[in-house]
Amino acid sequence: MENHESEDQRSIPVLTIGVEERLPPLRNVLYGLQHVFVSNVWLDPIFVAAMIGLPVALAANMVNAIFIAAGLVTLTQATRLARLPIVQGPSAAFDTLMINAGKANSLPAAGGSIMLSAAIVFLLAVTGVLERLRSLFTKAVTGSVIIAVGIALSGFTLYEFLGGSQGMSTFLAPQILAISIPTALVVTILSLFGKGNFRTYAFLIALVIGDIIAAALGQIHFSVIAEKAWFGFPRLLPYGALTLNGTAFVTFFIGYIVAVIEALGVYHAASEMAEINLDARRIRNGFAGEAAGSMISTLIGGFPTTAYAQNVGLLRLTGVGSRFTVMTAGAIFLVLGFIPKAGALLAVTPDAVVGGIFLPAAVSLIYTGLSTLNTMEKTEANYMIAGFSILLSVSLPSAVKGMTGHLGDFLSNGIMIGASTAIILQIILVMIPGWLRKRG
Repeated sequence: MENHESEDQRSIPVLTIGVEERLPPLRNVLYGLQHVFVSNVWLDPIFVAAMIGLPVALAANMVNAIFIAAGLVTLTQATRLARLPIVQGPSAAFDTLMINAGKANSLPAAGGSIMLSAAIVFLLAVTGVLERLRSLFTKAVTGSVIIAVGIALSGFTLYEFLGGSQGMSTFLAPQILAISIPTALVVTILSLFGKGNFRTYAFLIALVIGDIIAAALGQIHFSVIAEKAWFGFPRLLPYGALTLNGTAFVTFFIGYIVAVIEALGVYHAASEMAEINLDARRIRNGFAGEAAGSMISTLIGGFPTTAYAQNVGLLRLTGVGSRFTVMTAGAIFLVLGFIPKAGALLAVTPDAVVGGIFLPAAVSLIYTGLSTLNTMEKTEANYMIAGFSILLSVSLPSAVKGMTGHLGDFLSNGIMIGASTAIILQIILVMIPGWLRKRG
């Protein structure tokens, strides 16, 4: 059995606003906005579309589709399904897979693979089979996956924070660091030492300060807003009819299982912070909702949604755990999805400000994973599971850099490597020996 934290060991800060606490409308909107800004719901599709080189119309369609799917699933999860303060959005586990599929002109095959994977997970969820596999998802596994997600997020975050990578003209440029460093410091200082509204609105305050600095340095450009339409509706099957390819399906199905493991880790972290029992019904409903949302997203040109770990980091940093603020975030996503000009307001936020906001969230995500590992049963097997999965998620992608094909897609994805390693080792080192001891 897993060891559980005592009251004096539980990670701090404790939620100051509970899951079922209703707030005044203005505060709800402001807290909801923080969830919107700290998630990368808008960054993921923009990044994927840019890397694929999609035409403007298809790129805009992908962004709208992701917003709409994230809004629908976030609202239904918070109101009817898992009923936890978790935000849904595009899973980072699929970024590389979608980019490679797009460059190979195989987005219809990617869509077919996602649709079949989501349908399988939906059936496993509603029949209760997925919940019965819960023994696979121990503290060692979920904690390791959360850390792997945090590390993967930190790579993207540092790219924004530092102004790109070595060799780029903006890398470590003074005007970039003059924006990103103060933004990150404001979030960190207010989250740790702020009182009342200064702590709970830490991210919005940092966003405003970062944007003011960026505007003073001439780094904000509003022309992109004028180019966007007031209203927009995503197209059905914008890349053509869905197709199915066996090799692509295996790769995407593995990615989907990784997203499931990532989401379960988020459910565990959110429920523990909120002191809510994560029972079979919440898990079953939560995964059924995520699978349905992924199917809707795929039909209108997006890709799978999952529970966002960085928003759990926001819960920890601000102490605001109300699921009603998450409902507000879901409503905001829907508005952004159907009103592209409103969504473009997010796009004018300079990358350096985004990096400054995300960096503390990534840090919080990593120590959320560490807190989870701290509650696991202290055995050599669990230490091996956590150690190997984290080590390989960090080191293997860089070791196989440049490898192509589906194997390259898999090995270059730190989240997929970390989750797969943790699950395989859980089976080999814990479940099989336990089964053999019972047989003996």
